[in-house]
Amino acid sequence: MFQNLSLSPLPPSDEALRKPVRRMIADAIAHIPLDARARSWQGFDAAFSRALGQAGYLGLTLPERYGGGGRGPFARFVVVEELLAAGAPVAAHWIADRQSAPLILNYGTDAQRDFYLPRICRGKAFFCIGMSEPGSGSDLASVRTRADATDTGWLVNGQKIWTTNATHSDYMIALVRTSGTAADRHAGLSQLIIDLKAPGITIRPIVDLAGDAHFAEVFFDNVALPADALIGTEGQGWHQVNAELAFERSGPERIYSSIILVDAWIAHVAAAGRLDGDTAALAGRMTAELATLRAMSIAVTALLARGESPVVEASLVKDLGTTFEQSVPTWIGDDLAAHPEEAVVPELYRALLYLSQIAPSFSLRGGTREILRGIIARGLGLR
Repeated sequence: MFQNLSLSPLPPSDEALRKPVRRMIADAIAHIPLDARARSWQGFDAAFSRALGQAGYLGLTLPERYGGGGRGPFARFVVVEELLAAGAPVAAHWIADRQSAPLILNYGTDAQRDFYLPRICRGKAFFCIGMSEPGSGSDLASVRTRADATDTGWLVNGQKIWTTNATHSDYMIALVRTSGTAADRHAGLSQLIIDLKAPGITIRPIVDLAGDAHFAEVFFDNVALPADALIGTEGQGWHQVNAELAFERSGPERIYSSIILVDAWIAHVAAAGRLDGDTAALAGRMTAELATLRAMSIAVTALLARGESPVVEASLVKDLGTTFEQSVPTWIGDDLAAHPEEAVVPELYRALLYLSQIAPSFSLRGGTREILRGIIARGLGLR
């Protein structure tokens, strides 16, 4: 596995995207406070996402006939890296651009591709993911939400939970059981595209410990869907959802969740005139770990560019990357506490408090640490 993670340069043609998208982002975040930018994944700004679509920064890897950029994974890496490094609000288009569009491209019908993909590329169709359920945790094979076949399509009943941005989304791609029972595990699961405005759907926001409400519960009470709501092959939902999760785990987003705090801390120590060895050691540690993780993430992107499916390698980067993201608030909090004589701007304190509260969730989203280490162990032949 490790020999696959070789150093890879970003192609100059893709690096060329960096300056123009950086300028666009700088204008968009100019008036967003630091603690709001620390919420980049949760920052929902439909107008900004539509502007990105109009500029050609969404759907970069999709074919041009669907309105995409017709480019490769390296182009998307550059744009996503710039968005996250700046703490830009990406929540509106995030799921659709990263997961839903590739899923529809790979498994959808021609009609589904023609309808959804151009809208995603323009930032005019926002998606959420319906996977987790009460009592299932990360064990997706035990989902109980059911879709029964009818004369006209499907009838859905059940509940999803921890659904990110369901309250703002237009559609959900849900993993449901279309045959058998939860005891059948991976068999009998399918994926449906659900219009969240359909009758019988109730969405309730969940307020987290930071006071935000980007999660939601979604209830389905006899929700009638057309036959073409099915995406891919009935009963192959488990295979499809694992391919979808590979898209989620293979990008650079697993290393940048605390980067806003790093930038603010460096500005703070520079303003304080600190030149001691401990400060240099902490700055060096964070820089070295981030640089290594970035190189690994680019190596995973190179595997995607070669048409490979780096499930194990992406899991390794996510596990190590989220460990780094979770460590940064503690490191910086301890450093500031060790220098009580220094005045700290309120924005830095608010960003530190938010990230300290929310950091434990970094290793939950997109697959828990335990799930990922199981995948890595299988990849190493240890299970």
